[in-house]
Amino acid sequence: MIAVAVIGITAANAVQVGARLTQHGAEQELLAIGEEFQLALRRYAAATPQGAARAPASMEELLRDPRYPGVVRHLRRYRADPLTGRLDWTLVRDGTGRIVGIHSSSSRRPLKVTGFPPAVRHLEGEKSSYREWVFWGAVPPR
Repeated sequence: MIAVAVIGITAANAVQVGARLTQHGAEQELLAIGEEFQLALRRYAAATPQGAARAPASMEELLRDPRYPGVVRHLRRYRADPLTGRLDWTLVRDGTGRIVGIHSSSSRRPLKVTGFPPAVRHLEGEKSSYREWVFWGAVPPR
């Protein structure tokens, strides 16, 4: 009876550790994809012809910039959110409807709170969900 209890406790702990490892891996992938989006938004702004909008109206404009006659790509492909497994990113828009940031739609609480790369240092600190991990095209607002 004691052996069965010990095996049960050990199995439960293994499941918890496995879930945390899976979430940690998804967090790392989210950071990588988020930085790609952030860089794409910044490249779009930097490549803006005089008088044109500095932020895209749609994600498709990052995949193929319509402001140029040739093919200009700021983002190679539109990847799924690793926390949800879907293309259900939440787009942050400015007052004119242009995309200025992006974040996961996951309501899960992040594991990571410190040690972020310099490009996303603004994510440091306790967050209630991944929705607070916003990847900004410009310097994040304070």
